[in-house]
Amino acid sequence: MERLITFITAGFIAILTLPTHSIESEQFQKFSYEDIFDLEYAEDPQFSPNGDSIYYTRNSVDEVSDSRRANIWQITTDGKLHRQLTFGNFLNHSPRLSPNGNNLAFISTSSGSPQIHILELNNGQNHQISQLTMPPSNLQWSPDGMQIAFTTFVPESEKLPFQVPTPPKKAKWAPTPKFIDRNIYRIDSLGYLQKGYAQIFVVSLEGNKPHQLTSGKHNRIDSFAWSANGDSIYFSANIHLDQEIELLNSDIYRVEIKNQEVKQITERFGPDYFPQISPDGTKLAYLGFDDQRLGYHQDSLYIMELNSGGSYRIETVEDRSISSFKWLEDSNRIAYSYDDYGSTKIVIQKLGGEKSLITSDAGGSSLAFPGRPFYRVNFAVSKNADIAYLQANAQRPAELAFIHNGKIRTLTDLNGELIRRREMAKVKEINFKSRFDNRNIQGWIAYPPNFNRMKKYPLLLQIHGGPFYNYGPRFAAEVQLYAAAGYVVLYTNPRGSTSYGHEFANLIHHNYPGQDYDDLISGVDAVIAQEYIDEDQLFATGGSGGGTLTAWLIGKTNRFRAAVAAKPIINWESFVLTSDFSSYFTKYWFSAPPWEQPEEYRRRSPLTYVGNITTPTMLLTGEEDYRTPISETEQFYQALKLNKVDTAMVRLPNASHDIARKPSQLITKVASILYWFEHHKPDPNSPELANN
Repeated sequence: MERLITFITAGFIAILTLPTHSIESEQFQKFSYEDIFDLEYAEDPQFSPNGDSIYYTRNSVDEVSDSRRANIWQITTDGKLHRQLTFGNFLNHSPRLSPNGNNLAFISTSSGSPQIHILELNNGQNHQISQLTMPPSNLQWSPDGMQIAFTTFVPESEKLPFQVPTPPKKAKWAPTPKFIDRNIYRIDSLGYLQKGYAQIFVVSLEGNKPHQLTSGKHNRIDSFAWSANGDSIYFSANIHLDQEIELLNSDIYRVEIKNQEVKQITERFGPDYFPQISPDGTKLAYLGFDDQRLGYHQDSLYIMELNSGGSYRIETVEDRSISSFKWLEDSNRIAYSYDDYGSTKIVIQKLGGEKSLITSDAGGSSLAFPGRPFYRVNFAVSKNADIAYLQANAQRPAELAFIHNGKIRTLTDLNGELIRRREMAKVKEINFKSRFDNRNIQGWIAYPPNFNRMKKYPLLLQIHGGPFYNYGPRFAAEVQLYAAAGYVVLYTNPRGSTSYGHEFANLIHHNYPGQDYDDLISGVDAVIAQEYIDEDQLFATGGSGGGTLTAWLIGKTNRFRAAVAAKPIINWESFVLTSDFSSYFTKYWFSAPPWEQPEEYRRRSPLTYVGNITTPTMLLTGEEDYRTPISETEQFYQALKLNKVDTAMVRLPNASHDIARKPSQLITKVASILYWFEHHKPDPNSPELANN
């Protein structure tokens, strides 16, 4: 059997033939494109009230619809009972147990649109309790278990502010124009925004008409939490008049259930978000930072004593950003997660006291589908202080794990049958010094199946975006596919990456791409020094910030045989004025708008150095990308063509910045990149190679 993927390049059609293998072939096969459709991963664990069961979302892929499907499962902490609770090719997700453990609230698309459902656990009855026109999110039970709070978008009228004549009957006039007067009018993956705002609602267990609690204009409600007695809800939002200019300046508010009266709880310049009430109801914990206009800020954990209103910062792990947290039942301890040297850790800490490391292998799938080795963390805490979390592994997607008295037990084996029949790439950590300033840089090498150190292999440098992100020893379908194709894959965390502290991340503040080039090249040289790399077969690729660094890299050196820049930023001047969050990028990534500092924007733009490029370059971008718009790709494509560089452009229809959101898009992305690299490998029959 063969699959054909067709994509448009520079003036020709390239047909990629993707071989498949029958089950009857060799026992251990290489990881393949078809395996993408067989992967599953766990997400969003939740403990039962007594702590003896965990409810979680189990994600898989429907090959026919080319989309993710999800169902909710229950597993006991001893692993003896593992059962499916929802069924069908739908998205059944976000399980939330009622306080008494009798009912499970979740969101389901089984009716054709996302709605709130209740599953009665004692009899299996499934009831839809909402008829919403817009999707719900952030389900939370009231303390008495009689109501569910959630957020949903409330649209506003979009009438034109001016009048035009009414067309005659059967007339075929042009479509009505869109009148836009907002600073943020489109967002990547959401498209052009409808007027309106997300609001908090509550709905009764019986499913009566939802009651709206909040109103007014705010750029978002990030998160919320019920008060201990259920008379109010604490929520985070930015309701300032300049909310579209100062995007990060959110505060925490309290809304009363009875009269919808709103009171501001925190006040400072910077974000305060993710409020959580302690189990005894006396304390409010939340995340935030004092905004200093840096490219990267670290989130700290704060505690407010609700009786006095006094707030203080918790001394958590030193020089690391807190990503999420959960109260423990005694209201005197908090479990929190943070990234450290490319790994995600979970710690339990007493307020003002000692902390104990619980695990160093937390992590989950990076995006809607596990493509690259980014971080993501999901964990839950039981009343007994046990931990349920997603366990990261470089050779398989996230599995559900359980920690009791310091002992870790992996509860699920969602991909065991597939992985045991595949020769997966082995991943090994590498550390090296940057040639720029001798700083230590961390990375990982993925080796092809049946790797033989005595042979020579092509090297594929995979560069992460963000740029304030980190790669780590986590599963990445892309990396596995590159390795299966015979490449040694190097992925690193150059300066600007998170999990190495405030100073390391902000080395690129107002200086990106900067010296990332030196870090990346130093990593390439460190792998070459191990003497199994063919130096005539060096390849580079990356997406978003990684695409920008790929374009920057080939403007600085011609050592690479070929490169693929996915969804890159090429021209900072045009980018900050066409991206979805212009008011953020011009304030945090630069010190002034482009008309005030044009030289600075050009100095940092890969387009400035296009005259140096000789490397064959493919560009790969979604046509509906509003984060790094496809106009950036088009500029670079035309510039390279004018400079007579071997160039191709792959445009993905109906794809946003997340160009691998659908499984087939992930396959197309990898197939395109491998085609370009294979196409530009040296000819084995050339006289030059024959003489070597």
